[in-house]
Amino acid sequence: MNVNQQPQMASPYRQPQPGYQGYPQPGYGGGHMPAGYPAQNAPYNGPGSAYQQGPPQGYSPYASFPSKTLTTNLVSDLSSSPLDLGMRGPPTSGAPPVSAAQNYSQFAQGDAQNGPPPMGAPQQRPPVSQPYTPGVMNMSGPQPPYSQPFGAPPASMQQMTNQMASMQVGSTAPSPAGTGYAPPSVSQAPVSAAYTPAAPHTFPPTSAAPTQPLLTEGAAQTAPPSYYGSPPTAQQPFQNAPPSFSAAGPTQPQAPPPVSQHSYPQGPPVSQPPFSTAPPPGPRTQSYDGPPPGQPSFQRPPLSTSQPPMFPGGPPPPTSTPSQMPGGMPPQPPVSQPSLYHSGPPPATSGFPPQGGAPPRPHLPGMQGPPMGSQGPPMAQANHVPPSQPGMSPGPHNAGMSGPPQPQPGMQGYPPQQNGAFGQVRGPQPGYAAPYAGQPNYGAGPTAPAPAQSAPKRLDPDSIPSPQASDMPPVQKTRHRIDPDAIPSPIQVIEDDKVNKGSEPFTTGVRGQAPPLVTTNFQVKDQGNASPRYIRCTAYNIPCNSDMAKQSQVPLAAVIKPLATLPPDETPPYLVDHGETGPIRCNRCKAYMCPFMHFIEGGRRFQCSFCNCVTEVPPHYFQHLDHTGKRVDCYERPELSMGSYEFMATMDYCKNNKFPQPPAYIFLIDVSYNAVKSGMVGMVCQELKTLLDYLPRENPEVESNIRVGFVTYNKVLHFYNVKASLAQPQMMVVSDVADMFLPLLDGFLVNVSESRMVIESLLDQIPEMFADTRETETVYGPVIQAGLEALKAADCAGKLFIFHSSLPIAEAPGKLKNREDKKLVGTDKEKSLFQPQVGFYNTLAKECVAQGCCVDLFLFPNQYVDVATLGVVPTSTGGSIYKYTYFQAASDQERFLNDLRRDVQKQMGFDAVLRVRTSTGIRATDFFGSFYMSNTTDVELAGLDCDKTVTVEFRHDDKLSEETGALMQCAVLYTSCSGQRRLRIHNMAVNCCSQLADLYRNCETDTIINFLAKYAYRSLLSGPTKNVRDSLVNQCAQILACYRKNCASPSSAGQLILPECMKLLPVYLNCVLKSDVLQPGADVSLDDRAYLRQLVSAMDVAESHAFFYPRLLPLQKLDVESTSLPVAVRDSEERLSRGGVYLLENGLNLFIWVGMNAQQELLQNIFGTTSFSQIDPSMTSLPVLDNPFSKRLKEIIESIRAQRSRYMKLIVVKQEDKLELIFKHFLVEDKSNNGGASYVDFLCHMHKEIRQLLS
Repeated sequence: MNVNQQPQMASPYRQPQPGYQGYPQPGYGGGHMPAGYPAQNAPYNGPGSAYQQGPPQGYSPYASFPSKTLTTNLVSDLSSSPLDLGMRGPPTSGAPPVSAAQNYSQFAQGDAQNGPPPMGAPQQRPPVSQPYTPGVMNMSGPQPPYSQPFGAPPASMQQMTNQMASMQVGSTAPSPAGTGYAPPSVSQAPVSAAYTPAAPHTFPPTSAAPTQPLLTEGAAQTAPPSYYGSPPTAQQPFQNAPPSFSAAGPTQPQAPPPVSQHSYPQGPPVSQPPFSTAPPPGPRTQSYDGPPPGQPSFQRPPLSTSQPPMFPGGPPPPTSTPSQMPGGMPPQPPVSQPSLYHSGPPPATSGFPPQGGAPPRPHLPGMQGPPMGSQGPPMAQANHVPPSQPGMSPGPHNAGMSGPPQPQPGMQGYPPQQNGAFGQVRGPQPGYAAPYAGQPNYGAGPTAPAPAQSAPKRLDPDSIPSPQASDMPPVQKTRHRIDPDAIPSPIQVIEDDKVNKGSEPFTTGVRGQAPPLVTTNFQVKDQGNASPRYIRCTAYNIPCNSDMAKQSQVPLAAVIKPLATLPPDETPPYLVDHGETGPIRCNRCKAYMCPFMHFIEGGRRFQCSFCNCVTEVPPHYFQHLDHTGKRVDCYERPELSMGSYEFMATMDYCKNNKFPQPPAYIFLIDVSYNAVKSGMVGMVCQELKTLLDYLPRENPEVESNIRVGFVTYNKVLHFYNVKASLAQPQMMVVSDVADMFLPLLDGFLVNVSESRMVIESLLDQIPEMFADTRETETVYGPVIQAGLEALKAADCAGKLFIFHSSLPIAEAPGKLKNREDKKLVGTDKEKSLFQPQVGFYNTLAKECVAQGCCVDLFLFPNQYVDVATLGVVPTSTGGSIYKYTYFQAASDQERFLNDLRRDVQKQMGFDAVLRVRTSTGIRATDFFGSFYMSNTTDVELAGLDCDKTVTVEFRHDDKLSEETGALMQCAVLYTSCSGQRRLRIHNMAVNCCSQLADLYRNCETDTIINFLAKYAYRSLLSGPTKNVRDSLVNQCAQILACYRKNCASPSSAGQLILPECMKLLPVYLNCVLKSDVLQPGADVSLDDRAYLRQLVSAMDVAESHAFFYPRLLPLQKLDVESTSLPVAVRDSEERLSRGGVYLLENGLNLFIWVGMNAQQELLQNIFGTTSFSQIDPSMTSLPVLDNPFSKRLKEIIESIRAQRSRYMKLIVVKQEDKLELIFKHFLVEDKSNNGGASYVDFLCHMHKEIRQLLS
């Protein structure tokens, strides 16, 4: 198949497409499948091969989890086992199944594999966990001719249909993959009461279970309420005590209820919190049961950085599979299809493999049959996936249940679609609009009487029979035994925090107090520590010494947003003016006066809390002390009582010892053919006419004293003289771009009000002047040089707004070539794609910073423009990059103009220097963000706006004491937009601890994730992506293993125990690992990855939280009377109801997803039509309707947009529409198309890593 050919879109409902002609399936073995189904592959939606023959080109080899689009290949490790999170009754014990090949680990060379162990090294396991009597396994005996996941080949088409029907996905819990994908299948016959030995068949590697034990490996501890006939009498949320082993050896397998009785598994009973946290002594923790200590289930070699894909399950490096991704697609943007980051429409189908009805992947040679019967399941079978039984007769489904179950009546063909969960019928969920009709006894136990319970036995994950191992068709056995509602829910944590901390103001006077989460609305009262809006720390109780810090691996960092905008009900920092003497400082370390300074000798001297040096108090600053040793004017001086305040700086703090000029804004507009044709030039000129009245100012009453200038360019530059005395603007052309200079001094930078007439005349003429241009080439380096020269000539700082459309290939300094090479993705050379192509821009950035010249870049590319190189100057000068791929005036105008307005109007500091001082014992060692550093301590920012953050990492250089805690002071020296030189000071004191438990009690996961993402994204510049991903997982596992080892109360090794305040670390870390930067899908361009990498580097915690875990609001639950938003739902497709409408936002994108069966009244209120088919998916704004629901929804959308630093374009996605693939990319708890693991799978994987470290 031609690489550029667009594959047909898969039908989301798993029916084969008409005319579906051989699509090379990366996940299905890679070969072309002829139309129809080959004889050897019955059309079952069962397991796909776990070992893909190689991803399509463009799939990155390090994308290591099975893709969510490969409908059959989704089983989460967790999913397949009754990992009870302590929520369920004891399982009846069926025979422990032998594992089929596990897909969780496509660890190519068998290094840390989670799949079956190599045949040569059988894993022995204790007899207690071998309750079955395997038949003779003749590994070399006759193999059936086709890959036989469920017994003998069907003899006829009818039998094939029956077989598919028996794989009905209808009666089981939702797939971890999220609905819409066939549930992961395990190739295994149902556990049967009697096994008939037979020649083993070849097992296609199933995608069954990543082996993770999930949270509870000892899944056996409590079984799901309805899996076993009747709910347990008392649910213990998390049992820490291991269940008793039965001394008598294996219990007898019992026959579970017959298939035809629909017993639908259900989550925990409503009354019981899905993820209860029973605190052991020490910090509160979450525990999940997993395999008991001595089990071999997780013994695999520790992850090494050099190994193949980090998580099991990713495609191995590309072999010979033909590329099926639209790699070389020409950029014809379909009109209405935006790509993920507004990178314009990708090719219509986004090139993902069809989702439905795909033939199973052929099994790989060498994977013949399960491991020998005597060995027990392979080592990685942590997830109690009921694997196929060796020796099971592949015959018909007889009373002994030893073959595939017979089809259930009414279940022919494809499973019913229920509730948006394509292919999975699911029980009522919290957050669903209504119960689903026609689904028998949800929540009730199976109608058949439950078998008598035999002696309880401690099950290890490998030997746990899948709960309904034989009461449901094979495909269903792979469904999660781990109930997604029983693992930590981000939504639950967010809602709990709102309840607990949203009602009271947060006072900052208490040292080491963790603030409310970024998702909670709260008011701050500054009582001596900086507001969390300015500084958030990863930990508010830091280890006393470096050994503890190393042991825990919890990063010690602060995310500082020095000029953050405060809500209207909070007071901005007070401005303190000490006159000509300037701020009071410590003589030795130069720390500024703050509430931590200690006055002695009656107030005549003060001792610095940072370095302990004693300094004389200047006479004019002297004040007496009260009986507690505090100055009597303490509460009258912001610098003695507040965490944040500003000082007026004196001449000593200015360049060349003279006060700065007011800053200037220079607009540099690309007028090449592409820019003019797209409508960008006309739009910018039109908007600037009104926007210039809104330049930033300190006092709204006074006009801004920022001056402005204008340049246009293609491969030469045109400067404009707009002096107030001129009747018409004058244009001067500089064609010698190799040696850029400013052709005029007077009249280039002007005051807007004085030159308004000339400026408006110019802005009217520019679009006309270049309307017929044929010049396609552009320059870029000389454009920045021109702006820099203008600021130098005016001796002021300022900001350049560059509107640019294409790769600068014209002959000039900084000329670039197209180096986009997808073949490097996933190789050791991939890092070069993130590094600048030439050194020219690094040198230019340094010059810009020295002058205080900040650069904001607005990009309008239709193809590769090398964002990694063009972005060097903006990201080194504190600027921003905005990217509008395939810009179209009609659909993108609103987003671009709103971004431009906000960018021009926002409060800025210019020519800034930031320094972080710390008390003895720790020091700032590393910095992340958009800035330049010429030494190890000073962060230099040509511009600093209210959205930018600087992230600082701290290390120990000495011991700290619990009494004094640790202090940090962030001082920013900057020029305000009125031209004043100021110092903004933020102080923060945190506690120190000698017990690890105290550290784990006072961490903030959102900040840790913000730091880890920035650290990982920066590491891409120096190492292979795979190593970056591995080290992230390794660090997270070490953090949690250290907690488990040192802080949790003793319990079975099979339990995953998470600290209360870090229980979301795995889900959020998985979102970082699945992000397009670290694990790109084939349709993600290199420019998008470079853009996102640079964007995240300066994000604050609230924005990174939404970016990695988007907010998903069910609009059908919206109460128009209330001012509050509906409670969000988790980011998983199985949470979407077909009868609902949902709003999803992540700070860059805003989607409204409309279910096919949405109520007519709801559609009428939102879209003004009652018909699903009449909703226009190309609309970018909702119609103006006169009803309370529509008005409230518009208010909500506006308020969400106001919270984010970038304007989010609205995209309407109808269920089963082609845009749905893009929308699903943001359902981050599901498996992703680019190979990212589902939350459940990843949690299992983390558990395995943790056990590895502990053992």
